[in-house]
Amino acid sequence: MASDKVQIYSVEKLSGNSAVCIVRCVGGVVRVGQALTVEVESHTADSARDVTLTALVRYGRNVDFFDPPHAAKVHLSGPGAPMLEPGMIITGRG
Repeated sequence: MASDKVQIYSVEKLSGNSAVCIVRCVGGVVRVGQALTVEVESHTADSARDVTLTALVRYGRNVDFFDPPHAAKVHLSGPGAPMLEPGMIITGRG
């Protein structure tokens, strides 16, 4: 079974610990409420940060989940949000 993954296409809005991004699902089924891990290249033990997917919008409608190869606008919140950059892949936790 593939792990749940999205790739950041663009960061539309960033405010504190929340972000609105355009993403593409590149693995598994990604759902609203899911915790995701942002992997950051660092030599410290604190190199992975979490975000929670709080909203998912496709074609102007809120949806509960999406899967590859679809794209969506997502709202993410958590300490990893300020680290999000285009091209980054974030992975489902757990």
